[in-house]
Amino acid sequence: MRSRVKRQKEEREERRKSCDCDVDVFGEWRPEALPPHQIIYFFAGNFNFSTSIMSRPEDILPPDLFYNDNESRKYTKSSRIRNIQASMTDRALELLDLKSPSLILDLGCGSGLSGEMLSEVSPEEGGPHMWIGMDISPSMLDVALQREVDGDLFLADIGQGVPFRPGSFDAAISISAIQWLCNAETSDVTAEGRLKRFFEGLYASLRRGGRAVCQFYPKNDTQRSMISGAAIKAGFGAGILEDDPGTKSSKLYLVLTVGGGGLPGDITGVVNGMDDVSVLDARRKAAEINNARGPPRKGDKAWIMNKKEQMAKKGKVVKSNSKFTGRKRRIAF
Repeated sequence: MRSRVKRQKEEREERRKSCDCDVDVFGEWRPEALPPHQIIYFFAGNFNFSTSIMSRPEDILPPDLFYNDNESRKYTKSSRIRNIQASMTDRALELLDLKSPSLILDLGCGSGLSGEMLSEVSPEEGGPHMWIGMDISPSMLDVALQREVDGDLFLADIGQGVPFRPGSFDAAISISAIQWLCNAETSDVTAEGRLKRFFEGLYASLRRGGRAVCQFYPKNDTQRSMISGAAIKAGFGAGILEDDPGTKSSKLYLVLTVGGGGLPGDITGVVNGMDDVSVLDARRKAAEINNARGPPRKGDKAWIMNKKEQMAKKGKVVKSNSKFTGRKRRIAF
């Protein structure tokens, strides 16, 4: 009995040593031509399948804790992640369609992988661009400083807003970041509130006619609708473009524009003729309803709500709405 147990133990040790595999920062396991029994044994003996492979990073820890010094270095050094990041940044630049050097805001800039590409755009393609990056992880920004990236870096939580003067930027990009806003880490905040502050701040910081492209990984259709709905409520024209739909490599891009539908930079012009595009333009639907009802009269509730919304977008202090907003006062006795 003892010899059989000893022999089984030796066989397990040999299998462990012969198991040539790799685990990246997201817990994605890449076997190198292993037979099925070794794959099953590896999961059972050395790996927590439920927490490391199936879990999303945003479900494990807040971003400033998840991307510690070790994870930040692994993320930046991973050739696979760098290639994916490069392809998504290229796609975002294609959707931005910038014709001349511009000032770009990189939201969730991390270690500056996307920012590097912005600085390296050739003059023939409208570059090079200047950029400013925001990220909540000190470790990620520290790696970016060590790599001596060209952009200026800010340690900030985009869920608390975008703290720049109105009209500061020509464009903005965000790669694999805004899905983190769907998680509220404390009871003091909500996902809806974080998304609202983010998109309202982003809307104010972009010049009129500016664009933003946010690549993100929603967990489900609810998160997808919550993110796009928050962008529309902030005043953006919004469209969602999906690359490689129905596959594991599917990627969503939220394309946003600032300004009216008559501008050449409107989202309906950006994605015109593209496949697998869902255009979410609340302005057109609202215009149709208003045309049917006629313009709101001065002093009506709709007129008051519209004025308050305009003042809030300009950064002015506006009293919160209540059930009495727009209600006529009783005639004085």
